[in-house]
Amino acid sequence: MERDLRALFDPRSVAVVGASDDPAKYGHAVASQALRADGRRPVHLVNRRGGTVLGRRAAPSLAAIGEPVELVVISVPGSGFEAAVEEALACGAKAIVGITAGFAEAGPEGAARQRAVVARVRAAGAVLVGPNCLGIADNTTELYLASDRFAPGGVALLSQSGNLALELQLRGAPHGLGYSRFVSLGNQADVTLVDLVEDCARHEATEAIAVYAEDFGDGRAFARAAAAGKPVVLLTAGRGSASARSALSHTGALTTSADVVAAACRDAGVELVRTPREMTVVLAALSSRPGSRTGGGRTAVFTDGGGHGAIAADAAEDAGLVVPELTPATQDRLRTVLWAQSATGNPVDLAGMGEQQPLSYADTVAELLAAEEVDAVLMTGYFGGYAASEGGLGGGGQTGGSALAEGETRAAEKIVTHFAGSPKPLVVQSMYPGSPSCRVLAEAGIPVFAATEDAARALSAMTGRSAGSAPELHEPHEPPGIPALPAAAPPLQDPGYHRVRALLGAAGVPFPAAREVTDEAGVLAAAGEFEGPYVLKALHLLHKSDAGGVALRLADRDALLAAYRDMRARLGAGTYSVEAMADLSDGIELIVGVNRDPRFGPVAMVGLGGVLTETLRDVAFAPAPVPARRAEELLRGLRTAALLAGVRGRPAVDVAAAAAVIERITTVAAAHPEIAELEVNPLLVRPDGALALDARAVLG
Repeated sequence: MERDLRALFDPRSVAVVGASDDPAKYGHAVASQALRADGRRPVHLVNRRGGTVLGRRAAPSLAAIGEPVELVVISVPGSGFEAAVEEALACGAKAIVGITAGFAEAGPEGAARQRAVVARVRAAGAVLVGPNCLGIADNTTELYLASDRFAPGGVALLSQSGNLALELQLRGAPHGLGYSRFVSLGNQADVTLVDLVEDCARHEATEAIAVYAEDFGDGRAFARAAAAGKPVVLLTAGRGSASARSALSHTGALTTSADVVAAACRDAGVELVRTPREMTVVLAALSSRPGSRTGGGRTAVFTDGGGHGAIAADAAEDAGLVVPELTPATQDRLRTVLWAQSATGNPVDLAGMGEQQPLSYADTVAELLAAEEVDAVLMTGYFGGYAASEGGLGGGGQTGGSALAEGETRAAEKIVTHFAGSPKPLVVQSMYPGSPSCRVLAEAGIPVFAATEDAARALSAMTGRSAGSAPELHEPHEPPGIPALPAAAPPLQDPGYHRVRALLGAAGVPFPAAREVTDEAGVLAAAGEFEGPYVLKALHLLHKSDAGGVALRLADRDALLAAYRDMRARLGAGTYSVEAMADLSDGIELIVGVNRDPRFGPVAMVGLGGVLTETLRDVAFAPAPVPARRAEELLRGLRTAALLAGVRGRPAVDVAAAAAVIERITTVAAAHPEIAELEVNPLLVRPDGALALDARAVLG
């Protein structure tokens, strides 16, 4: 349920409890900022000693103010926090910002205190940000309740780190980035990241949402909220650490927290970034044309030097874009505006023409933006250097500087005109990004960067592309979204092999005929139920293949019985399974697993399976359940996907049949919250269908 946060971002009145004249105290910084908007709403300062704070009278308590206060900021020692909350609620507060620390982050006792505070706040119909936070700000309502100023703009910044928020502000300034809101998340005891993303998505003045979070709370709810509104850019920590996992399956051994977060972000359309610099690049790109993404990744690279063009083409492909050769028709049109030595294939290279005719930059951009096979343009190289030289910014020392500078500026103005008349994104990398001509571009909403990789990453954000996107980059592509969880099914009580097979079989997952046995009589009975060749598995072993607990291609009853006696002698008494041997010819072995992440719920893994699963590690992830169409996309995006289409005379396998089975497996796992891991490995896919050959479940 979406929460009403109006009292938090646009209160009728504000009080700062713990306001101080001591610059070393946070109550001083918050009070100083709050007074910047004293004319917008009443701002009350509260200090238990009374007197004056920051040159104005301070009330000794909230009750002494004598009127209701809608939003209260509490910055007092931990021992006084609960009493301050009680007094705030008694004075009519509908929103509380808890600066005070020492709660859930301090251990079990602090967590218990925090739960009690939240229960009291909710019972009163109020909301609480924090505790252990650094405040909030809303430039659109002149609400300044954080220690620092944030330049106004269209980005809502939600952060668990105050210092990172300050760094983002510093990095964003050269790109003209500003902020509609800032919220320090703190412990998210009451108001959560999900609540804030939902509210910022409804906020008219917010064009994009920037998040730094280490704790998502309900990760699936976060992803769903992010998918439903404005662009969300996420920076998170801990990508290199593995999530909690079990050694009982390949799925648990291969799945990390980074895989889970990346899969959820990809399917929700969230831009996942690795550093504050990359976050700034993506925000600058999204701010150039708010609310507009082309959905196509075919990129024309345009340069005035071969080296820059080659590097930019590589960077574009690394960022998930494609750099196709331009059509003959487009190349013919380019030759009408370029000279003979110019390259027109892609990258397009002026080859020195820019020094003779600066307007050739603009003419080339116009042709590339107009080309049907081009979705986006990346211009890279020296542009900006002529005007930089004229302006004393360290240009290349070209002769005739004034004429070149004036021509370059005119070219920049014409580029702006062409850009304004086209829906396609244009990004510029320049050796002189601060030059007058580059400023003309930037002020018109064309992102300009000093680093080639930044320009390519920006373009991938503007086109909705990233490394690992679907290969059909010329077609508009919407993220698949976060699937809803099915209703919970009756819990699986026994995770034994044959019980798991029965559970999956009831959902339509095909298996070979099989019988569980514990003695020779059972082996002989199984041989009488279905014909060979047979497979014998030692079910009481964790990793059957590694221990010699799997025998294949047992031609008849005698071979089956001999294999059973050998295994029993080597591996001991236990439970075994006799199964019909599947036809492995022309087949590809896949793995399908679902791991239940504590934040994002069930997450599916599909990839190349069999005994080489952990060696090859060619797997893809997605939130479960995975619809068949999405499963097919994942399979065709594997590094080894060519095997599925048939290689070296082998026929293509039935990927659609495998995808349908993947949907059934992942739906079963998603409907059983008691199952921590469910795995089918291998899932044999042949030209005529798919067959599950082994299954395993781990209860949570």
